[in-house]
Amino acid sequence: MKIFLLCWRDSTHPQGGGSERYLERVGEHLAAQGHEVVYRTAGHTDAPRRSRRDGVRYSRSGGKYTVYLNALAGLLLGRLGLGTLRGCDVVVDTQNGIPFFARLVAGVPTILLTHHCHREQWPVAGPIIGRLGWFLESVLAPRIYRGAQYVTVSGASRDDLVHLGVRPQDIAIIENGIDPVPEHVPHLENDGLTHLVTLSRLVPHKQIEHAMDALAGLEESVVLDVIGNGWWADALHEYAAEQGISDRVIFHGTVSEEHKHALLEQARLHLMPSRKEGWGLAVVEAAQHGVPTIGYHSAGGLGDSIRHGETGLLIDGPADLSATIQALLDDDAKRRRLGEAARTLAHSYSWASTARRFEELLNDVVAANR
Repeated sequence: MKIFLLCWRDSTHPQGGGSERYLERVGEHLAAQGHEVVYRTAGHTDAPRRSRRDGVRYSRSGGKYTVYLNALAGLLLGRLGLGTLRGCDVVVDTQNGIPFFARLVAGVPTILLTHHCHREQWPVAGPIIGRLGWFLESVLAPRIYRGAQYVTVSGASRDDLVHLGVRPQDIAIIENGIDPVPEHVPHLENDGLTHLVTLSRLVPHKQIEHAMDALAGLEESVVLDVIGNGWWADALHEYAAEQGISDRVIFHGTVSEEHKHALLEQARLHLMPSRKEGWGLAVVEAAQHGVPTIGYHSAGGLGDSIRHGETGLLIDGPADLSATIQALLDDDAKRRRLGEAARTLAHSYSWASTARRFEELLNDVVAANR
């Protein structure tokens, strides 16, 4: 099959994250099975217009908004036998807030992949774009994709889609996989401090401020490692200064996989105070090192990646965060029990399993439309 994967970013993009990694790992598996895979995404200064990686052909065009129009134009040209997107058998349209609406023009079966609904995130885009975006996601997309195959990554995300009017029988849950820990992870010297960690894109809905507020209520020997980058980074630096904890919050930015895992390895707890998560890939990456996560019940998909009381803790909100952290820091036995159970659960996930299930679904969808 020739398969088109549409996503507004790829993992080389400065703002790329877990959803992009999901699609890339699926694409790499499909390519390894002999399928022709084209990943269409936005251009950015750090990547060429066209490239190939792990068997997947990357085609980049457009920016934050024009990537959608350019992809639709590419699909239309493809139907005329022109350009990179010609001759496809199936399209995977990734909805990161809004889809590409590829079903309108593709002329072939189109699967909609969505990690979570973005109702809680849209206000950050401003009153006009926020309202428009939520209308496109919650009203227009369910109508255009009525009866199409959906894929999401957690039961919570499935329930959100059903609430928007998507039929339950049209939704397949295909969970995330996990990359193995690198073979050579550097050892970080013991500095005598107690390390908490958050692994995240730095954007408002991740609510890293909640982790900083909790840190301010803990002993001075407790510090917070912030791994990741994003357009909200400057605001977070300013917030740490305003709270008087700049010396206790270490912003590492974007780091290598080896360094990331070294920082996770030294942490006592992983904090994920996000407003919304489709699943929580960072939860499982921390779990690979026996580090349990504290998150919020209201975040949705964290209820799938964290088994409350078994592999981590889900709490009601920021008011409980500092006390919950302190209680686990004081209870080594409970923290280790949660961490070891989290490590065991992490070993049950693999990209091979995720991609295999996705391939089976693609085959079924294409066969049903012949």
